[in-house]
Amino acid sequence: MGKAVGIGLMSGTSLDGVDAALVEIEKKNGNIEVNLIESLAIQYDDVIRRELMEVCSPLSATVQKISSMNMFLGKEFGNAVNKLLVKSNRSKEDIHFISSHGQTIYHQPLQGETEVDIPGTLQIGDISVLSETTGIAVVGDFRTADMAANGQGAPLVSYVDYLLFHSTDKSIAVQNIGGIGNVTYLAKNGHSNDVQSFDTGPGNMVIDEVVFRITNGKSTYDKNGQIAYKGKINQALLDQLVNHNYFSMNPPKTTGRELFGKSFVTAIFNDFGDIDSADLVTTVTEWTALTIANSYNDFLTGKGNAIDEVIVGGGGSYNPYLMERLAYHLPDMNVYTHEKYNISSDFKEAIAFAILGYQCICGEYNQIPSATGADKPVIMGKTAYTHPDAFKRLESLRSVLT
Repeated sequence: MGKAVGIGLMSGTSLDGVDAALVEIEKKNGNIEVNLIESLAIQYDDVIRRELMEVCSPLSATVQKISSMNMFLGKEFGNAVNKLLVKSNRSKEDIHFISSHGQTIYHQPLQGETEVDIPGTLQIGDISVLSETTGIAVVGDFRTADMAANGQGAPLVSYVDYLLFHSTDKSIAVQNIGGIGNVTYLAKNGHSNDVQSFDTGPGNMVIDEVVFRITNGKSTYDKNGQIAYKGKINQALLDQLVNHNYFSMNPPKTTGRELFGKSFVTAIFNDFGDIDSADLVTTVTEWTALTIANSYNDFLTGKGNAIDEVIVGGGGSYNPYLMERLAYHLPDMNVYTHEKYNISSDFKEAIAFAILGYQCICGEYNQIPSATGADKPVIMGKTAYTHPDAFKRLESLRSVLT
């Protein structure tokens, strides 16, 4: 079958920017092969990040702000794509599709208090604006299809983890540490129906917010774990954090900024704001490592699911203090980063969404019900194109693939 050329976009819960990955995708003998051609990371400036934080909070979000940011991000994502095309010496005519995760501003996986307060999710960054800005067809809004089938709309990358990492001779936990941490468990010689996946809890989200506050906005993350290395673990704070009720919930489960966002960090400062600032960073970093290790013990190894290897991706994989603490708490497992498998930890999720978009275009299922809790497999994604030539390139790809 022919090769598809696509661009995957990922803007995560850390609200730090958008990652763009230009890839070639080919299906051979039922297996998907993906080759990263070029990549680009665009960091949000302080104004955009502050505005995004506002629309992510029910206390400050308004309908007008959400509507405007939806259109604005569509253009920002489009500008990122156009810069990637220049960097890779490609034109829009060379690209079959863009696949965009969008920016999650609210995720509610559980039923609310009234009959109309049903589970839902909202990712912004309008795909029609993105298509108009680039002249390329766009696939987006993935999570809603899974939730329509009574899934939690996450974790979605589990499908790609299975394609890339399943093994006949070892059991693997693929751990993402972005704003939120999530794991995909791949049993040795297992089938896609055997995949287990869930959010382990906060990844970098709480660490980043604490660093932002103690540096008065000068730093948005703990680069190389420099602050955490200087501090000590405050046991009283750690004990309080590990007892959060999210960690006792059984999978499938998902979480986000609604639970571990700014209000959560404010509560930490209210209760423990008098301790040394470095100790705060050290303790919440230790907590992140512990939430991952404890989740494995409680829901995987503790239930007879062996883990031989842990493969870590996302921004947290570049924090050596966090990685050291994770390895310390998982002494019987080999802990690696995605780079061991020649996959960029920075761009793994952008690559993953390119694959999800590819499957959508092919008209094939692209999520795993056992990971999300959905009743059945579904095809996730919606398509937008604002010009006939973008439609024609997409259809030419479909004619080859289907």
